Amino acid sequence: MSKQYDKQFKEDAVKYYLEHKELGLKKCAGNLAASKTALGTWVKTARENNGEVPVRGSGNYASDEAKEIASTALHK
Repeated sequence: MSKQYDKQFKEDAVKYYLEHKELGLKKCAGNLAASKTALGTWVKTARENNGEVPVRGSGNYASDEAKEIASTALHK
């Protein structure tokens, strides 16, 4: 099973990589306890989205209320 990272972690990881490019993708990913593939994907996504790394899942709700409504609907 893959590890799930939140939006803030991904964006911080991209920032870390961009500030430490001399270490390379593999070393930066290792320092962050993430895979090289994941970090590479986040960097690419951030470049395509003005520095933002969009995430799927529960973090995409506009508000806590919207998240609660969706959660309630799933459990009916």
